[in-house]
Amino acid sequence: MARARAEQQPSTGSTLVVLVGLGIAFLLFMAFLNVVKSGNVLNEANLLYASLIFYAGAGALYLGFGVTANESYVKFASFATWAGLLANTGAVLHRWYEAGHPPFASLYEMLLMFVWTLAALTLVAEKVYGVKVIGTVTMPVAIVGVVLMQLLRTDVRPLVPALQSTWLHVHVSLAMLAYAACALSFALSMMFLIQDKVQTETFLAGTSLFTAGIYAAILSRFEKWGGLSVIAWDAENRTEVFLSRGVRLFVTIPDLGWLMVIVFAATLAPLALYALGVWKKDEGFLATANRAVFVSILLQILALAFFLLRANNGQYSSLDADGVYATSLAASPFILSGLVGGIFANLLYLLLLWRRTDLERLLPDADALDRLTYKTICVAFPLLTLMIAAGAYWANRAWGSYWSWDPKETWAAITWLIYAGYLHMRITRGWRGRRAAYFAILGFAVVMFTFFGVTYLLPGLHAYA
Repeated sequence: MARARAEQQPSTGSTLVVLVGLGIAFLLFMAFLNVVKSGNVLNEANLLYASLIFYAGAGALYLGFGVTANESYVKFASFATWAGLLANTGAVLHRWYEAGHPPFASLYEMLLMFVWTLAALTLVAEKVYGVKVIGTVTMPVAIVGVVLMQLLRTDVRPLVPALQSTWLHVHVSLAMLAYAACALSFALSMMFLIQDKVQTETFLAGTSLFTAGIYAAILSRFEKWGGLSVIAWDAENRTEVFLSRGVRLFVTIPDLGWLMVIVFAATLAPLALYALGVWKKDEGFLATANRAVFVSILLQILALAFFLLRANNGQYSSLDADGVYATSLAASPFILSGLVGGIFANLLYLLLLWRRTDLERLLPDADALDRLTYKTICVAFPLLTLMIAAGAYWANRAWGSYWSWDPKETWAAITWLIYAGYLHMRITRGWRGRRAAYFAILGFAVVMFTFFGVTYLLPGLHAYA
């Protein structure tokens, strides 16, 4: 029996590799047919689309490796990641050439560099440190990043006076390197918790809480009669509609808010069942909680589908102005990325639920992962420090003040303090293990809010980023 299973494994591995390879080839061929008439195949959009295809293929193979432990998957996943990184590099260089400056001047360009750095660090962690399944965490982040880029403004715009400085390149380069290192430390911390025998149900509670947080943020746009407010979109100029300087115009999509409420309740259900199981010491509640995850995923997919159908090129009224106004996914990129991110998080939990033993066998031991997390943060923290210092110097030259308590500055300082706290407690108090891992996870959550949440929710001097 064991020999029969061993003989079947290569065949199964070959089947998945062939299917992914055929999928990548088909998508690339269809994309080639669509653009060949234009005579401009190697442009930025096409290169970015190719990187998305390769990253998605790599993600599928990394997940296949995590599920089946077939090491042939990771070789092809690495190849797909290398191919995606090559296409991503081409997009970066094309953007640099077209803009006449390094691609650091907008959220789109910063995401472009963030995804590039994350893919590069994924390959480094895999090749140098032997963390073969780290792509199961980092590739979904890269995929969401590239999808988000498809919705943001991509036109090359003249730099505002404040950005016409060499310090822009220094400041943003340091930020992207630091944020990618923080993402890597997050992935390593999650894997440490797996190897440190944290209960699977604890991951269930964390996943439920994370997903519920996404929907709670979306429901901040809930209207009294059940609609969901989104930003109006000017299709002709490819920009958001503003009532006045800095004040966006919102329109309401009827009934979509009620659907988000239902999905929010479904994402909280596993957490509630977990709490009941712990309180009553009844494992039956925990089994029900795992089944509730399936329901939650199905409803999240439904919410994503309805959002795609209704928010893309719709026409809706506004509470703040007469008439109807267009909507577009480009006006709501953070809602879309949140919906996709929630689904990815729940799928990763299912991978852990089904294949935890295999994952534990494939990962380095807990002590090695703890040391790798520490080393990664030892790289990220100086980069964060230099980023803030360069930004302060640049701000003084541009606006005559080193620090203005802009929301992005404030949250960058909070991020720095969290990682400083991690290093302080580890060096002076000897913190190791779970407490240090939780600190690293908290730090990355704040990084993501600084990068995305502040940009979207708290506009200020960094509104362009």
